[in-house]
Amino acid sequence: MAEYKGKTVTLNRPRAIPEGNGGYGVKRKEVYVKGCSSESSKVKRITFGDKKMGMHKDTKSRKKSYCARSGGMGGTTDRCSANYWARRDWDC
Repeated sequence: MAEYKGKTVTLNRPRAIPEGNGGYGVKRKEVYVKGCSSESSKVKRITFGDKKMGMHKDTKSRKKSYCARSGGMGGTTDRCSANYWARRDWDC
């Protein structure tokens, strides 16, 4: 558990963005990560996933296509990037 802007949050656990929070209606999920900046004690909020796009990771061809497409982008191993968390959500 950590504190982000006065509220207690769970680290490294993606969750759906609740209605009324910043980013609702734009991105699908959020995750709080610690240690991304030069100040390793700071907590960073990362939003990822397009709200308008459906997630069909159970469809084998769609999953294969997404994993291939996102694998060439940067941040596949960086916990502080949206691509890392999106790929993890798709089980790439």
